[in-house]
Order: sequence, then structure tokens, then C-alpha cells
Amino acid sequence: MSIVYPVADMLTRIRNATHKRHAEVSLPHSRVKEAIARILESEGYILGYEVVPRDPQPLLSLRLKYQGERSRAVPAITGIRLVSKPSRRVYAGKDELPQPRGGMGSCIVSTSAGILSGVDAAARGIGGEVLFEVW
Repeated sequence: MSIVYPVADMLTRIRNATHKRHAEVSLPHSRVKEAIARILESEGYILGYEVVPRDPQPLLSLRLKYQGERSRAVPAITGIRLVSKPSRRVYAGKDELPQPRGGMGSCIVSTSAGILSGVDAAARGIGGEVLFEVW
């Protein structure tokens, strides 16, 4: 089975896992997904990630972050929204990068310098394709 848009598949798996309060979620590995996981970890949305070698394709395992006891745990990712899609690409300049939830969330941007958070892209003075927003 082929996945049409791997970033959307990654976000859907994360969203479904947080709704069911899973401790971790596994998905097929790619360099783009690993870069996104690195940003989510540095922004504090996940506890960490690990690349698990497997044949024919490695897996990317994300450890999800929660606050509180298991029965009433509140996930660190309360919302995640895909912005750019294969049918509609969304680009933003360095001054037009979105600030989800009034700056309380983050946007992930694909730039010429790689995949960055919106704050890092603005600090470097570059824009790019807005992949998704997370809060």
C-alpha cells in the first residue's frame, strides 16, 4: 500500500494515538518525518523519538508526552492541523509565517535550509512552505 502524502499520514497517526492516550506511535521512517520529529521534540510536544532498524524499511517511533495520571492525562499535542496539501500548497514569506493560537502553538515550515519551526525560520529571515500547525 502506498501513502499519497506521508506528512498527512504522520499527523493522522499522532492525532489518533493522542486521542487514545497511547504512550508511543510507530510509523514508516523518512528523513522528512525524522526532521519533523526532531522539531516536535525540541518544541516540547513529544518526549523523544527513535529510529528502529527493520527490513525493508526502518520505523520511526515517537514517545508521546502527557501531563497528569493516565486516566485523566492531558496530551501535550491538543491539536494538529495540516496546512499545505498536495492539491493546495501554502507558502509564506518570512514576515507572513503563521502564529497558531496567538503564538501559543507552532508552525512547521519546509525551507531552503531544511524543515524548521516557524520561530526558527523567522529568526533566520526565510520563508517557505507551511506544512502544518500544532498546539
